[in-house]
Amino acid sequence: MTCKPSPQTKMTPVAFFVVKITPTTNRVKLGFSANHVGCGRILSAQHATRNMPVKIEKITDPLTLGEGPHWDERQQALFFVDILECTIHKYVLSSKKHTKTKLDGRPGFIVPVEGKTDQFIIGLELSFVIIQWDGEEGSPAKVLQTLADVDQDVSPKPRINDGKADPRGRIFAGSIGYENPPGKFVPKQCSLYRLDKSEVKKVCGDITVSNGLAWDLERKAFYYIDSMDLKIRRYDYDVDTGDVSNMKYIFDLQANGVEGFPDGATIDSEGNLWVAVFSGSCVLQVDPVRGTLIQKLSIPASQVTSVTFGGPDFDIMFVTSASVDYTGPQEPPGGCTFMVTGVGAKGLRNVCYKLQ
Repeated sequence: MTCKPSPQTKMTPVAFFVVKITPTTNRVKLGFSANHVGCGRILSAQHATRNMPVKIEKITDPLTLGEGPHWDERQQALFFVDILECTIHKYVLSSKKHTKTKLDGRPGFIVPVEGKTDQFIIGLELSFVIIQWDGEEGSPAKVLQTLADVDQDVSPKPRINDGKADPRGRIFAGSIGYENPPGKFVPKQCSLYRLDKSEVKKVCGDITVSNGLAWDLERKAFYYIDSMDLKIRRYDYDVDTGDVSNMKYIFDLQANGVEGFPDGATIDSEGNLWVAVFSGSCVLQVDPVRGTLIQKLSIPASQVTSVTFGGPDFDIMFVTSASVDYTGPQEPPGGCTFMVTGVGAKGLRNVCYKLQ
């Protein structure tokens, strides 16, 4: 099938604000630019040791359900999705060019295919498919191949949610329970899957809202989030086979006084996790070995959905958010995609999918 192009949209000027950390009080004061976005917010940190200010820029207009950010170092571009608007997106850092196109279904994630700049694997409804898109505004995306279908025997129907490539280029992605009414999901009807080329295997079941994924090769660890757990899981990880085992919880949001639901996640070069908190207006930095909260980075959107590192030196954080009307309208900049600098951490390369 061929996906439908979307109409061109005009970008608004980029707005930003600056966050300054005050180590002596473990509080952070927010200073806005002249074209500031939203209301003043406070960022709290348990270990506020950075001297440089944290700067948060709005790089897109509000999306309905922005998700799945993937930094492609070859193109120096960020790819991400708007699940509910059925669109995939590209943002080029150097030119600040933002483009998108519409699909015939809801995409849970987008990951480039290794060796290709115009081919991607996406989770489309309940299928893993390869699409071709040139990255231009409204340019049709063509489905080249359907690799596998999942959850075909589950009713009512869920959909594929967050997904990423592991260090060997295998796709890990899970599903999210049927949602009705908005914000209410059928519990434990979903699973986490691993796709190796065209062979799919169930990793674990009894999942409600499959979300954040991250790997640490040095510690042989796989980190995973079912948002309804309100916790972060750790598994032993075998990089050669992709198998995981020995699940345990390593961080509890409620026990650490964090409101909201853990969502998308990434890992930095020191092995610390960064976790988006939906309905929490923040990104957490967590030490997964000690199970402690290092800091809480305030984001000017309530529904923070995911996070990844990018840029030429992998020291820029990209944060997606949503503006879904669950408990009331989400005013801008809710739903925007943000670029965050000065967090004092560097990320790792986002891995592409190995089709062959």
